Amino acid sequence: MSGFDIQDLEFPAFDGQALPGRLYRPRCDAAVPLLVDVHGGAWIRGNRLNNASMHEALADEGIATFALDFRMPPQAEAATTFADVHAGLAWARRHANRLGSRPEWVGGLGTSSGGHLLMLNALLGGAPGAAADPAPLVRFAVACWPILDPLARYRMARERRLAPLLDAHHAFWQDEAAMERDNPQLIVERGEARHLPPVLLIQGTDDANVDHFRADAFGEQYRRAGGAIDVLKYDDEAHMFITVEPGSPASLHAMDRIRQFVRNQCRAAG
Repeated sequence: MSGFDIQDLEFPAFDGQALPGRLYRPRCDAAVPLLVDVHGGAWIRGNRLNNASMHEALADEGIATFALDFRMPPQAEAATTFADVHAGLAWARRHANRLGSRPEWVGGLGTSSGGHLLMLNALLGGAPGAAADPAPLVRFAVACWPILDPLARYRMARERRLAPLLDAHHAFWQDEAAMERDNPQLIVERGEARHLPPVLLIQGTDDANVDHFRADAFGEQYRRAGGAIDVLKYDDEAHMFITVEPGSPASLHAMDRIRQFVRNQCRAAG
């Protein structure tokens, strides 16, 4: 294998609008694992290029990524964001062969608020309130510094007077009841999850955007519900540490673990 190619594609949103995505495809003839990327940005900013350094590092080692754009406030309400992510995940699974993979090798990659959006769809089999997809949207999930309990994060930001985070919550979420309802941590606790794909969760302990112990809490609850999850904690690492310092020892180690996890999941799928 030598290098990778980048291709800009479009996928249809739930309402038919064409949304952009970017495919990072290793140069090889055989099918390869595929991660569908859901970017972060506090639910209100960012795009498919947020995690480009991760996509390139993965593609260079034989793992494709398809990075989604989706509508966010103020352009669209939260329900549209949820549905756009669902549409992108479902489209990638349906078109896995076209993207150079196989349906059973399609997983998800979500960072920060994108980790929330990914896991919400993965657990429910679709966007909240929509008809559930009977088949898993993703066969496995990689969640990096994810906001898996948005209500707890909101209360943490309020207690610490973190204005940018509070502003983002107010822009995206209607109220605390919505944060409680569309909450991966509580969905698992309430027994509402329809799917429990294997998860790799990566979290730094010096993260000012989310309390690092939330990763442990999610891991414990996920296992209790019958799911398989590995929680990797990185001492003294901040929010987005892999994309901020891709060459650091912690980032290189985390990327190696991501590749190992993805390959193991695809090997198990056959």
